[in-house]
Amino acid sequence: MRRAGTALLAACTAVAALTTVTAAPARAQGGGPMEDGLRHCAGTAPVVCHFDATPGTYRVRVVLGGGEDAGSTSVTAETRRAVLAETYNAPGETTRRAFTVDVRDPEGEPTGATGSPGLDLTFGGAAPRLAGLRVERVRTPQILLAGDSTVCDRAGEPYTGWGQQLPQYLTDRVTVANYADSGEGSQSFRDNPALFPALHSRIRHGDLVLIQLAHNDKQTDRDTYRANLTSMIEDVRAEGGRPVLVTPVVRRWFNTDGTLDNGTALLVNGLGVDLPAEVRALASEQGTGLVDLTALTKARVEELGPEGSKALYLYDEKRDNTHTSVRGATEYAALVLGELRDRRLLAPGAVR
Repeated sequence: MRRAGTALLAACTAVAALTTVTAAPARAQGGGPMEDGLRHCAGTAPVVCHFDATPGTYRVRVVLGGGEDAGSTSVTAETRRAVLAETYNAPGETTRRAFTVDVRDPEGEPTGATGSPGLDLTFGGAAPRLAGLRVERVRTPQILLAGDSTVCDRAGEPYTGWGQQLPQYLTDRVTVANYADSGEGSQSFRDNPALFPALHSRIRHGDLVLIQLAHNDKQTDRDTYRANLTSMIEDVRAEGGRPVLVTPVVRRWFNTDGTLDNGTALLVNGLGVDLPAEVRALASEQGTGLVDLTALTKARVEELGPEGSKALYLYDEKRDNTHTSVRGATEYAALVLGELRDRRLLAPGAVR
């Protein structure tokens, strides 16, 4: 499990000769030509770029490095979404990368603040170096996310959902559309027009739909919980999508023996419903894909122990043992990707 996460975190750095990337026109839906390129960027550390793009999927091609000094550049898009992990360039060398961004309104949590219109990119890292940039509107396979605050695109630091960190592990052949929202349980997510109905309207044949809902089903009875998830599975399949059930991230709640073998950590709700167990059983009954993130995160948290695991959550910042830090969300996203890859749910060439 550690090896899988490490492999995903390591970017494959292909070094190319310095090439000038010219601004090429990309057609934005409902508007005229959208001139993209470095002219839309300002600053040096970070470099911030803005494009007047309407909602849709955009491929971004970048050339990093090329200066006299070494560079180390990471890229975030929209609401703090990690789309490119830190990439190192030796002096005079350049690296080409491409990724996709889902531009939507609102740009983060579906029931949250609208955010800024258009496409926003931030080139940060230890020593950001941006030598070229091109944006074009495209259509790719999608990974759509249904979930709660442990998954969603959080606008405010230090909170970070694993869905917010997922795009950095993917190539430009697939796009993440994160409809997860804070405070949602299986019933509210299914019923709110801004959540599952909005996600459902975007499903195309072959798209993956990852469903992780449990943290806020604190008083949901077994039959209702299963019925809500079953309804979403059936609706995804009706549109030609591929539902994948994801068990919830564990809470960092240790026993005296250093394990998480208790109902608080493992999401047994107030009615005694073992929510992860119900998700596992339902995945088997329905023949859906399953990412047992409860088991994976339990193993990781127990491996680090009571002290080391604090860094995965917001314990130091907020005394919070449920919501993840950037590090925790990044590691947990890698675990999800590892399972999707190992179960061959991703198309060839989708993972970096």
